[in-house]
Amino acid sequence: MNQQKQLAEVIELWKVDKKQYVKKSSYSAYMLLIENHLLPVFGDKYSIEEPDVQGFVFQKLEKGLSHKTIKDILIVLKMVLKFGAKKKLFEYTPFEVQFPTDREKSNIEVLSRSDQRKIMSHIQEHFTFRNLGVYICLTAGMRIGEICALSWEDIDTDRSIISVNKTIQRIYVIEDGVRRTELILDTPKTKNSIRDIPISKELLKILKPFKKIVNSSYFVLTNDAKPTEPRTYRSYYKNFMSELQMPDLKFHGLRHSFATRCIESNCDYKTVSVLLGHSNISTTLNLYVHPNMEQKKKAIEQMFKALR
Repeated sequence: MNQQKQLAEVIELWKVDKKQYVKKSSYSAYMLLIENHLLPVFGDKYSIEEPDVQGFVFQKLEKGLSHKTIKDILIVLKMVLKFGAKKKLFEYTPFEVQFPTDREKSNIEVLSRSDQRKIMSHIQEHFTFRNLGVYICLTAGMRIGEICALSWEDIDTDRSIISVNKTIQRIYVIEDGVRRTELILDTPKTKNSIRDIPISKELLKILKPFKKIVNSSYFVLTNDAKPTEPRTYRSYYKNFMSELQMPDLKFHGLRHSFATRCIESNCDYKTVSVLLGHSNISTTLNLYVHPNMEQKKKAIEQMFKALR
């Protein structure tokens, strides 16, 4: 039997092992959660019991962390503990923690149809490559990292298709206790995120003339060999919306607006899920498929009609 180690020692061994198998961006996210949350609380422990983890959850909730962030931290903790148990370095007893019931109704923010039309008309009349990115996101549902990474060679105007195959993100790198950031161009979030999206007729009219004259290796948002990063583009978008006197909608709201318009148009849910690059259809259903009052009334009427 190997000698039991402190969790901090197990983490160091786990880091070396994990680095071989995961994307740089995922590894960076794990390191950040470990440094900020796990090491300060559990680093010197030789064993961790369920009450310790439950207490940790309540502590993080009090500090204002979201359920999702805390669950992400616990996923990393479980990976480390299972690794430690497998190597006989740390005793791991599976734990189940509980979260207080989240009573707040979370509503996704979307543009109204009229606001969406205003934005699209404005971009058609006041073209810039940066504005074009907003238009593409509204008509193709792309994520901010995906639009920043989009190059002209990913746009096929003959087949009317945008190929989403890469993303840009700035990650934290922690080396020898020193933190720095690094901009990386990588494959998208999941394998489902690699996808082809049809180009609408309106967007095609805008893209076709440019496609004939641009350098195909250039990034669309900058029309240059150097890309813009999500943080910079998010700031540009915020000013753009403010100038148009639009609601203070997060950039991701463009993607939500695209998905909502698809659902409103009675597009089938599986197709919407594939267009968005979701890893499974339940993500799409949970986010966007909420019956409105008209649909609820119709359901009640149909039920009583059947009874009669």
